[in-house]
Amino acid sequence: MTDFPWLTTIILFPIVASLFIPFLPEKNGIWEKWYALIIGLIDFSLIVYAFATEYDFSQPGLQLVEKYSWVPDLDLNWSVGVDGLAMPLVLLTGFMTTLAILAAWPVTLKPKLFYFLMLAMYGGQIAVFAVQDMLFFFLVWELELIPVYLLLSIWGGKKRLYAATKFILYTAGGSLFILVAALAMAFYGDTVTFDMSAIAAKDYALNFQLWVYAGFLIAYGVKLPIFPLHTWLPDAHGEATAPVHMLLAGILLKMGGYALFRMNAGMLPDAHAYFAPVLVILGVVNIVYAAMTSFAQRNLKRKIAYSSISHMGFVLIGLGSFTDLGMSGAVLQMVSHGLIGASLFFLVGATYDRTHTLMLDEMGGVGQKMKKIFAMWTTCSLASLALPGMSGFVAELMVFIGLATSDAYSSTFKVIVVFLAAVGVILTPIYLLSNLREIFYGPENKELIEHEVLQDAEPREVFIIACLLVPIIGFGFYPKMLTQIYDATTHQLTERLRASVPSLGQPAVAKAEQPFLSLVAPKIGEQ
Repeated sequence: MTDFPWLTTIILFPIVASLFIPFLPEKNGIWEKWYALIIGLIDFSLIVYAFATEYDFSQPGLQLVEKYSWVPDLDLNWSVGVDGLAMPLVLLTGFMTTLAILAAWPVTLKPKLFYFLMLAMYGGQIAVFAVQDMLFFFLVWELELIPVYLLLSIWGGKKRLYAATKFILYTAGGSLFILVAALAMAFYGDTVTFDMSAIAAKDYALNFQLWVYAGFLIAYGVKLPIFPLHTWLPDAHGEATAPVHMLLAGILLKMGGYALFRMNAGMLPDAHAYFAPVLVILGVVNIVYAAMTSFAQRNLKRKIAYSSISHMGFVLIGLGSFTDLGMSGAVLQMVSHGLIGASLFFLVGATYDRTHTLMLDEMGGVGQKMKKIFAMWTTCSLASLALPGMSGFVAELMVFIGLATSDAYSSTFKVIVVFLAAVGVILTPIYLLSNLREIFYGPENKELIEHEVLQDAEPREVFIIACLLVPIIGFGFYPKMLTQIYDATTHQLTERLRASVPSLGQPAVAKAEQPFLSLVAPKIGEQ
């Protein structure tokens, strides 16, 4: 069935299915819940089947390619395909969105609209990773913002309108840079095309590449998010419900990382040689700043949100490493963080449903009555602090070694980066374990016990966390299960980036003879 339009079906099926939700019978949202869950499971099954039968690990290029002409004069097409960068994230999207629908079981407010938005997001998020046309990429990137805005502004907390407005202003504002940069690349040269492969093959002047790269970095830096474009995320997480948390942490942040790989590094390799040290520095800032800021947070959601920002810094370091190991670690970190971040935010929601507070000062000793939730919190926190045997440990270790062994940077620069990133890694277990202590240990808060019924986890919640822990532990013990999907693609990308830097692979020039920038990245001084 190689001619079957797998990706088009996977993208459009949940979107078309969402249009039938208004016609379901009214019965306290029961029909909507089961309908959305069944559609999610069917679509995820299609993703897994297409991956198992049609995807070839050894091929670095696009697979499952489909192309249908729309505006031939502009070479504008419905063009989709996946490679090693996209396929793991498509699988993650199907898995995470299906679990998020199950996590949304308690939702009773406007269930038809809620599950319509969840299914519409399902297809839209997969489209972001699969579309191979720049204009369509911009359109699906923008359309995905609308469901998130509505999910925040209708089902969020007390400051939901503020958080939703801030989210849309930041992300829509950043998207303008995508449109301008995409149009500039499409119209550059003698031919006009929006096909990503054709755009990547154009011969751009270096100055043009630098400006376009900067524009993309701002746009995708908002979504990743990169300091100082990150401030929308703690507010959004602070007001979101558990299923929206899972989509934000599990999928939306990965869109920024994916786009940096696909467009910044993949299409603008010469500019990447200049921006790579900037990405590494921004990654270190993300790790250390967000980890330290997490200490100061007394709101549980905001504490985990800053932890999320900190962990995404490793993606930037890996992307700027110019090594196969660093690149591979960055992709693994995106998938790993999607799973771990979603598990922590789901547990935040489960804890809030019982305590009706997010303030750590108002908790304490709840582990005595919520033993299952305590056990799940402990396991997921250990995964987040990169305990050996968990996926986070492997991903961060690969990034560390990838940068430390890179021949693209001076020894001084690498020592400083590795030391500061290690400080962030050390801070993570401190604030996460302190978090556990404040919630579950110590004497019970009598006022909380008197006013709230602290029921332990129900089977649905245990099942969701178990589903997330299986790949977290599986990738931790056997990372090749995931890395073999994208190794061929990341190796090809690394070779292309290194080819854009003539000094790599050649004898190093004496550091004292190089200009200032080359002390950070010798390649810059030798181009």
